[in-house]
Amino acid sequence: MNTNVTKRGENRAETVQQRPATAPRVDIYENKDELLLIADMPGVSESGLTIRLDEEQLEIHGRPIDLPGDGRPLAREFRQLDYRRSFLVPHGIDRDRIDAKLKDGVLWLHLPKSEAVKPRQIAVKAG
Repeated sequence: MNTNVTKRGENRAETVQQRPATAPRVDIYENKDELLLIADMPGVSESGLTIRLDEEQLEIHGRPIDLPGDGRPLAREFRQLDYRRSFLVPHGIDRDRIDAKLKDGVLWLHLPKSEAVKPRQIAVKAG
């Protein structure tokens, strides 16, 4: 959807691209080594995906590729949407080892725990 907006102090119009956004469906799993976030983002390619971590705020933004084809659509049931989601990341995530993979429209985001917060077994000595 394009919207024409007139800048103040100027007589020409500026075209601004406005595209609706939705929150992708996400599953989050935890094990002793990491948090695993799996997000369903159909149509998003690696070049259309942005993942940003700023302090405790994790932001995911995906922009699906534009549908191919020239001409006027005869019927439209599929609406192009961007994906946006944000999370608070708990303390104890090793930020240097975060890993993201995108395969078939599914984002796999691995958030490894730092050694300091992993559960550990404490040996008991007799005596």
